[in-house]
Amino acid sequence: MNKLFFIGIAAGLLACASQPDQNENLMKQIQTNEYFEFVKEKALEVVKTGFNAGDGYGEVWIRDYNTFIELSAEVFENHVLKENLMVFFRMQGDDGNIIDGFIPAEKAGGGYDYIYSELEPRYAGHKNTVETDQESSLVQSVYKYVQATGDNSILNEKAGEKTVAERLEWSMDFLMNHRHNEQYGLLWGATTADWGDVQPEHDWGVYLTDDTHYAIDIYDNAMFLIALENLMELLPEQKEKWQPVHQQIFNNCRKHLWDETNQKFIPHIYLDGSPFPDDFNENEIYYHGGTAVAIEAGLLSKNEIKTSVEKMAENVKLSGAGSIGLTMYPPYPEGFFKNEGMYPYGYQNGGDWTWFGGRMIQQLIKNDFAVEAYEHMQPMVKRVKDNDGFFEWYTVNNEPKGSGTFRGSAGVLWKAIQLFEKFTKENNQQ
Repeated sequence: MNKLFFIGIAAGLLACASQPDQNENLMKQIQTNEYFEFVKEKALEVVKTGFNAGDGYGEVWIRDYNTFIELSAEVFENHVLKENLMVFFRMQGDDGNIIDGFIPAEKAGGGYDYIYSELEPRYAGHKNTVETDQESSLVQSVYKYVQATGDNSILNEKAGEKTVAERLEWSMDFLMNHRHNEQYGLLWGATTADWGDVQPEHDWGVYLTDDTHYAIDIYDNAMFLIALENLMELLPEQKEKWQPVHQQIFNNCRKHLWDETNQKFIPHIYLDGSPFPDDFNENEIYYHGGTAVAIEAGLLSKNEIKTSVEKMAENVKLSGAGSIGLTMYPPYPEGFFKNEGMYPYGYQNGGDWTWFGGRMIQQLIKNDFAVEAYEHMQPMVKRVKDNDGFFEWYTVNNEPKGSGTFRGSAGVLWKAIQLFEKFTKENNQQ
């Protein structure tokens, strides 16, 4: 037999032998981590104070609530969590669309074109129409609520004449009827920076306008895939309807959005031209957040996940950022977005967001990359203690920005720590 064959066998046996030692060492690190307990306690402290996104926001946002509802379940009774979800259903649009967030009607005044509903007179709603993730976020939130509390009675609750179960499907129908592109078989939205809600063509950028350049991206479609999986688990009798849709979106994400040569997702498929200069090569940009959500949607193989985290680590090194929560690398150049906050490495254009970095950590743990997850978790939990809070985002120099009680960050880090503790428990039982 070939000598290389025996070398390969020996290497494989060595890897198998070292795995228990590696796991044992990691378990010790998890159990003695100097930041985990502080972060857990701080997360519970922050989430007790309410449901708005953070101290810089008056609204309860569904894309945020989706990432801390499980944490909220630790400190609030079921009916409180359920009531927040019911507000979104009572304010559902006549076409099935879901609002971004709601605020007490008497406090409405933040520049939005507010939405009102006879079913929910207490609140004013708003919707950033450049996004295509509100409906998916609500389905995921209801799923997490049921998983966390065991209370599936919410599915039979009524908002007006429709049950929650009916409204969940209606929200998915909205996406297929109003945000689905037939040519590519994928959902569309405005051009934004990865998962962001700011388009380049407007000073604020949260609404579709006559200048909008419509595009397809991985984040919106990966969120939809996760929502469809959740919906079919909540409503198994509807699986026959939604399974083919899920399969179509999954296949088309791989076909049209995955760049096999460069082992990354392309930023956008443009439906009516790009808002950026003709000589700009947008595919040089690597989207961290959309990639993390795509992994959650099951779109990448183990080898592709490994390549993804290696690329993210390299991007952090090249940019000088603090963590793999870096939204993208490189960022869009100066002046590409009319919103002045979207300067290179500013806000969603290359800011460092634990809110998405924490989701990548979760997926690394779930996909057997616990060692890498632990390594990349450290800067995120360290800065919580260093800054005594969960900040919305960080500059490339690791300086905290935005809300200091950003509940989405608290939620994803808390959940990641739960997964590390589960990993330790399961390995101790082996």
